[in-house]
Amino acid sequence: MSNGMNEQELNKILSKEKILACTIMMNESRVFEYFKNKKIEDKQHKIYSCTKTILSLLVGIAFDKGYLHNLHQPIQEYFSKELQAQSDERKNDITLYHLLTMTPGLHFPEWEEWDGFAPMVQGGDIIKFTLDRELILPPGEKMNYNSGCSHLITAILQQVTGETALQFAQKHLFKPLNISNVEWYKDNKGIYKGADGLRLTIADMEKLCLLMLQKGQWKGTQIVSEKWIEQAISPHYSTYKHIGEYGLHWWTSKINPTLDDDSDSNRFHFGLGFGGQYMIIVPKFNLSVIFISELYKEPLNPLNIFKSKILEHFIHNEELKTAN
Repeated sequence: MSNGMNEQELNKILSKEKILACTIMMNESRVFEYFKNKKIEDKQHKIYSCTKTILSLLVGIAFDKGYLHNLHQPIQEYFSKELQAQSDERKNDITLYHLLTMTPGLHFPEWEEWDGFAPMVQGGDIIKFTLDRELILPPGEKMNYNSGCSHLITAILQQVTGETALQFAQKHLFKPLNISNVEWYKDNKGIYKGADGLRLTIADMEKLCLLMLQKGQWKGTQIVSEKWIEQAISPHYSTYKHIGEYGLHWWTSKINPTLDDDSDSNRFHFGLGFGGQYMIIVPKFNLSVIFISELYKEPLNPLNIFKSKILEHFIHNEELKTAN
């Protein structure tokens, strides 16, 4: 690997975990790759909740193209029938922003007693299941991980564009980036699963990270506005401090937590999927890291390896440059 990182040591660490692949891109070039076997690199991978971070890009594009106009628009406009059936009128105050930040206030113990998967994933009406959940906090008060929010967002996207989420994504995101090897699962109502439904190749995940690092630009074309990118990766809420803060369907964390510096130069941003799937970007170093894993009991292990081995290396390199 370039920049003097001990490639052998990193390979050894990765091989001891149930990590299928890890790639590191810097300045648009892949500087490190680890694959458990030869088939891993080119096959599609189920990226689980990294789907949410890509959905965020699609929402940004929908705003740019005028399909959506107000981040604080109550979702009552899109789910009037479902919300009229609710006894708690406070649910009418839930907005698109609350869905994107996972702050609708609904009781959704996805990371507690449901242990990572809501009962809704087994089928049925996911929209009804989500909106029927008891409202236990005023909307906007606290972030609580809620995959139902993402599915509602996909449904809204399909309503306002008149296309399926996949058709919209292919036209405005995937095709411009030359991403074609895509599969996206949908529910039994024909709504694509915004929470966890995408399958992509590692190379295409790298392209999406590069798009983020280039602030929404791709080969001279603005695919999604820089303003949306900034909003999406900015910290909006903090609930899971051992992971990071939450933006608009993107996680974000400080490079150096001891510094009183909340700027992007002291932050990395990431999508996190069930079992340890990661799409990580570090704008300061023009760096992106992909992990594909089967760590269903220890999904944070790749993040810890990233912070302790990969990120630390680039921080150390930067310090050496500054010293010289």
